[in-house]
Amino acid sequence: MLRYRDASLPVEERVRDLLERMTLDEKLAQLGSTYSYEIVDGNKLEPGLAAKVMEHGIGHISRIGGASALEPHEVAEVANAIQQDLLTRTRLGIPAIVHEECLAGVMARGATCFPQGIGMAATWDPDLAYRVGRSIARQMRAGGAHQGLAPVLDVCRDPRWGRVEETSGEDPYLVACMGVASARGLQTGGPDGGVIATAKHFVGHGAPEGGLNSAPPHIGPRELREVYLFPFQAAVRAAGVHSLMHAYHEIDGVPCIAIRDLLVDTLRNEWGFEGTVVSDYNGVEELVVTHRLVPTLTEAAATSLEAGIDVELPTTAGYGSPLKGAVESGRIDEAIVDRSVAKVLGQKLRLGLFEDTMVPSTGMTASLEDAELARTAAQASFVLLKNHDAVLPLRDPLGSI
Repeated sequence: MLRYRDASLPVEERVRDLLERMTLDEKLAQLGSTYSYEIVDGNKLEPGLAAKVMEHGIGHISRIGGASALEPHEVAEVANAIQQDLLTRTRLGIPAIVHEECLAGVMARGATCFPQGIGMAATWDPDLAYRVGRSIARQMRAGGAHQGLAPVLDVCRDPRWGRVEETSGEDPYLVACMGVASARGLQTGGPDGGVIATAKHFVGHGAPEGGLNSAPPHIGPRELREVYLFPFQAAVRAAGVHSLMHAYHEIDGVPCIAIRDLLVDTLRNEWGFEGTVVSDYNGVEELVVTHRLVPTLTEAAATSLEAGIDVELPTTAGYGSPLKGAVESGRIDEAIVDRSVAKVLGQKLRLGLFEDTMVPSTGMTASLEDAELARTAAQASFVLLKNHDAVLPLRDPLGSI
């Protein structure tokens, strides 16, 4: 047996053995991703497309359920077909991590719908958030998914922003409490039930100028730490969250995807974060086309990786041939690539994907217990204003003018 396939060995030893066997192309493949529909025709894996897109393997498969109208059993069948292709066709047989959106339940056909973040926050009940996270994780694993793009830890203090409902509101302590509980719920259960939680959006995403999505926030260093970073720090230290996603915007003129002070110095060196940082969708490309910080995808990929972005989602743009060119030209050291690849491989091993990749063909099923939990959460999210002594509505003090 190859050492990296020996489940009795420590994960670190298995990662080291596997990494030593990998070519540069195989390493870079683990830092990239593909939408499921890029390799699927209808409800079936298309071998020719799979061989082309995943020639050397793949790090992530993006949203088999969420980016399609597939029935639950079809989602499971596609997930199994993708994993079987990777296990049997590629040289090293490295399975993929499948991720899904799951802010208010798995964004997939047949999944249970729970209240949005602002509704869950109105319950003031972290235990309920934990139970909802457990339910979401079970449904995700039954559909062949291993990572959820949640919880949202954005502190929002501008109701003009169009994504307020995703958040837990304006209070950083409440955001932290609900986020920690949700992350624990998603991650509890190990290979049989838990998924990787992805705290987002790092950081300040809920305070954009003018309430415009992805506009730069105006946040001083003290407010950044005490308000906007606090929930993420809690998620790392109290919940042991396994992944984070950067925010699209700039802080003091620098895109969050390129701020090493935040992604490495604060997140990893100060807080002790050991998981993966994934790009928000198309974030690497945005360094060229939106922020115009760098002129080429090669430079964008190198800049992102150096800043601490381990995985590019939802498809591979910069972390493929552009990043390979950066390594071969000496623009970036291959050791930096190895560092991120080791994190991805470690997560796959800890999820048990090398030992038990397939899921039952019945796929995700939303049980009566899940539905009852959603009803309980919805009822708890209703907040009624009490009217002691019949003083409401308040009289307008200027009504006599």
